[in-house]
Amino acid sequence: MSESEFSYDPASWSVTQQMVKAYEKNGYVLVRNMLSKAEIQKLRAAVESSKGIQRHAFGRSDGDRKSRMCVWNHPGDDITGVLARSRRVAGTMQELMGGDEVYHYHSKLMMKDANSGGAFLWHQDYGYWYNNGCLYPDMASVFIPVDDCMQENGCLQVLEGSHKFGRIDHKTIGEQLGADPERVEQAKLSLKHIHVELSHHHLEPYTQLLIPTGKALPQTHPRRGETPPRALYPTPYTRRQSSPSNTST
Repeated sequence: MSESEFSYDPASWSVTQQMVKAYEKNGYVLVRNMLSKAEIQKLRAAVESSKGIQRHAFGRSDGDRKSRMCVWNHPGDDITGVLARSRRVAGTMQELMGGDEVYHYHSKLMMKDANSGGAFLWHQDYGYWYNNGCLYPDMASVFIPVDDCMQENGCLQVLEGSHKFGRIDHKTIGEQLGADPERVEQAKLSLKHIHVELSHHHLEPYTQLLIPTGKALPQTHPRRGETPPRALYPTPYTRRQSSPSNTST
């Protein structure tokens, strides 16, 4: 993963050609230290205290166990909305995706309860956004760990280079849409399978941010044990030319 890892420096940050090459080659980049300790603490406090998130959260079974999520389309004025619109996040996405104007597609808080949290299945974001009328696969997501995301509590996984397969058919598995399991197993035979451990306490710099393309294959395993509540805060962006033609979604 080292060639896809970068570190944020507020005094000199820009998307370099090296970063673009790694993104195009591997299908993702990892940016360390993008947020300060104070900022991630504010983000955690905001999602934990939000009555709206708890009220609108819903479960999705992986065929065995359920994970919860909350989705919203419009970035508000709280810290989640400010982050989604910030130059650090949205500006980085725009540069990685070629410099054309991008728009915020939606934000999603993913939650796994202790001992019972299920998996988020192998999938491509474009695998089902295509059915929303997005004709081009010019999209990517930002994953920000609200809590430590380690293997024991179901951290994010990616198949490096899987974005080069093109769009894979998706099927209903439990209550989720997952990439065709046969294609995923074939992909595992030839691609590097990476567990992306993102920790606020065990790694320095403090905060990491993962940016996979809309065609990369990520998943998370079920959560095990009594580890503290964990969540990922993914914010997808799409180039303006790929605005959904299906306005009902």
